[in-house]
Amino acid sequence: MNAETGKWIMLAGAVLLVAGVIIYFFHDKLHFIGRLPGDIRIEKENFRFYFPFTTMILLSVLVNMLIKIIKRLM
Repeated sequence: MNAETGKWIMLAGAVLLVAGVIIYFFHDKLHFIGRLPGDIRIEKENFRFYFPFTTMILLSVLVNMLIKIIKRLM
């Protein structure tokens, strides 16, 4: 390992910390996440299947945009 690896680990930790703070303080305002049109949800008596397809695509696009912005700034 080198110093560059340490920087990336600290950046990942900071991102996780920010995400945790946002979820902790704004969880009641983020109820639509996971219930978007296109998310697959099957609920039966003793069975529950949930696949957040649209939510995963949206989060992927947002994360890719953030990564591109960070790369341009560095």
